Amino acid sequence: MVHQELRAATAWLEARQGVVLAVVARTWGSAPRRAGSLMVVRNDTVFEGSVSGGCVEGAVISEATAMLEAGDGADWHKELTFAVATEDAWDVGLACGGEITIWLFRLGSHALPALRETLNFLSAGKSLELMFSEADGSASTQPLSGKSGKPQPSIEGSSHIIPMIAPLSIVVVGAVHIAQHLAAMASECGFSVTIVDPRAVFRENRGFSGATLVDDWPDEYFKRYPVTAATAVVTLTHDPKLDDAALLETLTSDALYIGCLGSKKTHAARLERLQKEGFDADTLGKIHAPIGLDIKAATPAEIAVSVMGQIIQTVRAQ
Repeated sequence: MVHQELRAATAWLEARQGVVLAVVARTWGSAPRRAGSLMVVRNDTVFEGSVSGGCVEGAVISEATAMLEAGDGADWHKELTFAVATEDAWDVGLACGGEITIWLFRLGSHALPALRETLNFLSAGKSLELMFSEADGSASTQPLSGKSGKPQPSIEGSSHIIPMIAPLSIVVVGAVHIAQHLAAMASECGFSVTIVDPRAVFRENRGFSGATLVDDWPDEYFKRYPVTAATAVVTLTHDPKLDDAALLETLTSDALYIGCLGSKKTHAARLERLQKEGFDADTLGKIHAPIGLDIKAATPAEIAVSVMGQIIQTVRAQ
């Protein structure tokens, strides 16, 4: 689900319940959660998400409920810092050797329009920034800034800015056995999954763990839905009519990953065909083939593990 923390916060605010949004603002060392990670806390201590993998959640929940109990006269924003060198860090169990700064924002019904707009953008695969005014805590959105590097929470002028990054997606060409396992793993890792295959006999009578199945030729699909820098493309059919069709439409895109199933011999033949289509060596070098990490995978499930591992490796290297 896209940013379940924001969905929970929106539902709770619509039900007129008190809500605090917690955001990992900065980390150092071995802090277990990345900057930008979210947690939301309701007035009855029910919470969604995580800011530390369990280390400081209890302390954050206590601070959040105290903010809510204080009412409208209390500060709308608070900053917490936990470090391994402090007594608080040991008390809450942050023994991983890191440090973490967390922002808390007390939300009201005035935040609903910005939260709804954020969810709409994320559901459409678009990233943006959620902003809170330092003066009164009012919430708004703006396009994601074009700064180089990974977007991080920041303070600019009188606003606290939280980048909201659209979820990653995987488009798989070929409704084969490997795709069944890959769809399940990718979903658990937070990717949305689409499987494209015009062959009904492959799509029918198989489960794909909630993936969207598309009856279409890959080139036609990618013309309608061009890939973005948040899209991984995986071809699994061994059929040039399908795999090459996908590559012809995606090789010059900003796809975050392109991987193709097949042996070294199969890939050499693939490269020869694509060279004849006019692709140069640099462009062809985008293809991960043979696909996946070299873990000596043999079964469909093992191959899916190797592919998912390589995609995650690529994402984390950016």
